[in-house]
Amino acid sequence: MLESLSGRTHEVVSGLALVTPMWEDVRHEVTRVTFRGLTARDIGRYVAGGEWEGRAGGYAIQGRGAALVERIEGDYLNVVGLPVSLLVRLLVEHFPGTYGFG
Repeated sequence: MLESLSGRTHEVVSGLALVTPMWEDVRHEVTRVTFRGLTARDIGRYVAGGEWEGRAGGYAIQGRGAALVERIEGDYLNVVGLPVSLLVRLLVEHFPGTYGFG
């Protein structure tokens, strides 16, 4: 996985749904992540650390995996696992003032 991401840009897509008995709002967030060119040694060291285990993309951007990344376009927290920016936008739209926003 890391070898295929090396020197390339990929998209992290997360879905989010707010559901009530009266309505539902389902949306998604896309974040583009560009990896730097990785050497076999870079990949070997990262894999040996075990941080990649259980990660959908084979890396943890919030840990040592950040050193694999050259650029990120969009919501960093979406890559970590929860599109917080999207969540806040939805809460402001549907519940203005309730959560201290809007």
